[in-house]
Amino acid sequence: MTPSLVTVNAPIDCTQTSAWAELEAHKSAFAPDLHGWFAADPGRVERMSLAVADLHVDLSKNLVTDEILDSLMTLAEQTGVAERYAAMIAGEHINTTEDRAVLHTALRRPAGASPALVVDGQDVDAEVQEVLHRITEFAQRVRSGDFKGVTGKKVTHLVNIGIGGSDLGPVMVYEALEPYADAGISARFVSNIDPTDMGQKLKGLDPETTLFIVASKTFTTLETLTNARLARDWLWDSLAESGAISGDDASKADAVAHHFIAVSTALDKVEAFGIDTRNAFGFWDWVGGRYSVDSAIGTSLAIALGPDAFKGLLAGFHAVDEHVRTTPLNKNVPVLMGLLNVWYVNFLGSQAHAVLPYAQQLHRFPAYLQQLTMESNGKSVRWDGTPVTCDTGEIFWGEPGTNGQHAFYQLIHQGTRLIPADFIAVANPAYPLKDGDQDVHNLFLANYLAQTKALAFGKTAEEVRAEGTTGPLVAARTFAGNKPTTSIFAPALTPSVVGQLIALYEHITFVQGVIWGVNSFDQWGVELGKQLALQIAPAVEGDDAALAAQDASTQALIAYYKAHRT
Repeated sequence: MTPSLVTVNAPIDCTQTSAWAELEAHKSAFAPDLHGWFAADPGRVERMSLAVADLHVDLSKNLVTDEILDSLMTLAEQTGVAERYAAMIAGEHINTTEDRAVLHTALRRPAGASPALVVDGQDVDAEVQEVLHRITEFAQRVRSGDFKGVTGKKVTHLVNIGIGGSDLGPVMVYEALEPYADAGISARFVSNIDPTDMGQKLKGLDPETTLFIVASKTFTTLETLTNARLARDWLWDSLAESGAISGDDASKADAVAHHFIAVSTALDKVEAFGIDTRNAFGFWDWVGGRYSVDSAIGTSLAIALGPDAFKGLLAGFHAVDEHVRTTPLNKNVPVLMGLLNVWYVNFLGSQAHAVLPYAQQLHRFPAYLQQLTMESNGKSVRWDGTPVTCDTGEIFWGEPGTNGQHAFYQLIHQGTRLIPADFIAVANPAYPLKDGDQDVHNLFLANYLAQTKALAFGKTAEEVRAEGTTGPLVAARTFAGNKPTTSIFAPALTPSVVGQLIALYEHITFVQGVIWGVNSFDQWGVELGKQLALQIAPAVEGDDAALAAQDASTQALIAYYKAHRT
């Protein structure tokens, strides 16, 4: 993207631009006809198929014409998308409500990148590389067995304790890259304060070979610290029961030092918990939780998958960052995909967006994107505090592969809702298998291809009748088509490709946020519930004054809970 002379000191009201008026005109005369467009335009697929790093992205089955795309490009120019991106990667404080820079892209800049990135007097490159070096060094010690548990045994299990971005990113990437876990170390992830989560994740673990990673920037997150204390108690009790430690304070402290590490910058609180601060890895306030998997939050990945895999992940992120920075708007894949989402939300009335990975390893990717997209752009005020002037955000959701076909695809195919869908697949599976002579991945990918074809082109009543169907069943078996999809292909699910997929959606989210004028990097909407939970907790525990301060519904629900809690 090449910045123009547009100023972005204040949000530009997208609805007042000439491009918005053009798009409104397109909408008023819009009659989608993918079947006709494909028939009349043999070059449509080639023109709308683009590459970003290793990803092949086919946009041809989206409900747009060249004229609509031109107007969307103009909208990006008139709202200052390129300028806002340049401001972000330069370290300007575009997170206005918290007065912070937004520099997750700096986490994946290669060593020695030029020019050096210095922000607010901070040598960002040097600090990022220093933390990455420490993570790499520690990961190698754990993988080699040099770092041992309190009884001298090698670590075989990791338990990452975090929530939100401190959980969703690591668990998603670990599941996606599980075939790379080659050191005999497996990982589990605990996030929910529901004690069932911790209880289930501790099942079958040997305390002598388990390493806990407590991921909390401030080391004050309620859910994370509660779970960390539960894990610490389990470690102490289990080791004492087996006779591995005596159970006195000194042996307990030694056990924590050998079985807990931290991802945090609050070293005083880390030390007070009992964790050796040499095994604490920090990150910065310019890294939002949902953008942090490529920071020290990914320490579990560096250990379980290996430092090389983690660096491959970072390289994939950076490749997409460079594509966004250097590619013209009309060939810039994240920009185009973000603009298409704006078209669907603001002009065609779509409220939901499906992400459908035809790769079982990506089964947690839709959940990851739920936080990335909805926490970022679920806003009703713009970055200067003024109300938004149009709809913002989408409901992101999805499931992997053919599972979804047997669940919710009915709604996408024949329902009344417009649900744009992204289909993601890889050419080479991690586990190639055959059912007799049938290559199962070929069969799987046939479904991937069939679904986007069916959604795009449908099935007419005449085609249904030609198959011998008559009467009311004709309508039931007719498919309207013109259901928009984007197809994303990659050679294989490598660390780099996983990084590329994450960065692709980070930048899609960024583009939409700029156009809508919202701050995609704060999340004040999650705060009120947390504050109220702290006020309500005493009422649940039996504090009559706290109970009296609640509304009638909350009081009644607490009464029900207390009456039925055994």
